Amino acid sequence: MTFLTIENASFSYGDEAVVKRIDWSIGQGEFHCLVGRSGCGKTTLLKIAAGLLPPSEGSIRIQGTEIREPSPLVGFVFQTPNLLEWLSAIDNILLPVSLHRAVEASDRDRALDLLSLVGLEGLEARYPNELSGGQQSRVAIARGLIADPLILLMDEPFAALDAMTREELQDDLLALCAMRKTTALFVTHDIAEAVYLADRVAVMEAGRVRDAISVALPRPRAPDIRYSPDFSALCRAARNAMDGVTA
Repeated sequence: MTFLTIENASFSYGDEAVVKRIDWSIGQGEFHCLVGRSGCGKTTLLKIAAGLLPPSEGSIRIQGTEIREPSPLVGFVFQTPNLLEWLSAIDNILLPVSLHRAVEASDRDRALDLLSLVGLEGLEARYPNELSGGQQSRVAIARGLIADPLILLMDEPFAALDAMTREELQDDLLALCAMRKTTALFVTHDIAEAVYLADRVAVMEAGRVRDAISVALPRPRAPDIRYSPDFSALCRAARNAMDGVTA
């Protein structure tokens, strides 16, 4: 069943077309990635899907409901954690709630549960400067999930992390999405990251989806799969698509 539908979506900054008539759909509970070079339009498309930017043409629908502004149906994780330095970890997670209404005891309980799920149990009182980069990213993911969104959109949230931490967070994110049956759309420059995370990869170039690659790797993903011939072949296919090489 189609969960997120992007239909004929376009977006322009002035006279410059950044996203050009993109059609894409994601099934419920699926994990899709957008990959491409800088400036190809993938982050703009993600913001359109989040309702942060209205499309110049076309529409975005989640379970048939059109999205044209930020919605509680959608969680968003930015490229940097963007934690408020004067708030503790738990209060940073609860920020989306506190901006709309008073925080209740049930909200704090849910935030504590999320801290446990992202591996930060017992660190709820720490401030951002007391957390590592990977821990800050975990807080940002928990904040994106605090409103129980139907879909989680992520804009290169692990880009600034070291390779080991990045791989650990990839595994944790996949486990979290599988546990909560969360649908996800994830932007990355990293081809291997896209293949490891995704059920399907959209390769973007110059505002368009140049190619679509189905990732028929078993789930749950085991770390050793990164060294398998099937994984390498999918990475090669994605790289060829980015380079415009036809099979």
